[in-house]
Amino acid sequence: MTVRFDEVSPLKRVLMRPPQAAFCSEQRIGAQWRDLAYHSAPDFAASVREFDVFTKLLSDAGADVLLLDEGEGLSLDGLYVRDASIVCPGGIIKAAMGKPQRMMEPEVNAVQAERHGVSTIGGITGAGRVEGGDLVWIDHATLLAGHTYRTNPEGIAQLQEVLGPGVTVLGFHMPHYKGPGDVFHLMSVLSPIAADLALVYRPLMPVALVEFLQARGIAMVDVPDDEFASMGCNVLAVGPRHCVMVAGNAETCARLERAGAQVHVIEAENICRKGEGGPTCLTRPIERAA
Repeated sequence: MTVRFDEVSPLKRVLMRPPQAAFCSEQRIGAQWRDLAYHSAPDFAASVREFDVFTKLLSDAGADVLLLDEGEGLSLDGLYVRDASIVCPGGIIKAAMGKPQRMMEPEVNAVQAERHGVSTIGGITGAGRVEGGDLVWIDHATLLAGHTYRTNPEGIAQLQEVLGPGVTVLGFHMPHYKGPGDVFHLMSVLSPIAADLALVYRPLMPVALVEFLQARGIAMVDVPDDEFASMGCNVLAVGPRHCVMVAGNAETCARLERAGAQVHVIEAENICRKGEGGPTCLTRPIERAA
């Protein structure tokens, strides 16, 4: 099987952490949600139900869902496994989190990924900061990186060094938006849907990024203004033009369908909206097939 490093080829293996291992209990949720800047406290039982529906959808689409466990030092944010590691040729690279409450996640997730046969080939260290939500593979040799409050130039430079000359890391300066306390990543405004199609929110995109996508011949489906805050742009491709999105974004869904995409809509108030982490954030794809 050919392993593909992009965001749109058929999803074959994916790491996820269920609410039972991230939220653990109503008591833990009550103790942490305010400090982590959640909109409100997730309902534990509802979170489990939402997660189970999502993972079944991924399994039915052909993906092997590999579950991570609880870990020392993890918070509720441990649910959002995308951010703690970067998939690349040879395995994963440990991220270095820009949110202080999440500093333990890269090491914990790397150790647990090893149990699923996923090797760690390096990590971001020192003053470097990189979160997985700021990274988008366009093809096997091109990785886009957003410079945000969670990912800095030192981290991007280290990532380029670990990946080596076979991969070009292209950095884009992202806007301030709501500031350091907000969850704003590159993937907040860009979700690849196919090799030639992306879902975007242009008002918060760097001009250079828009021009890059245009130069690559990638058509863009625009998220309407009133569906950006409801996570209309956070969409996971499980295959080319085959994707999953959060309920409540009817116009975005219609626009994707008009562009030829098959869209699955999930109810995810507790596992997505309350913590500002969508379907991409909940998943760490580690293998996509040609």
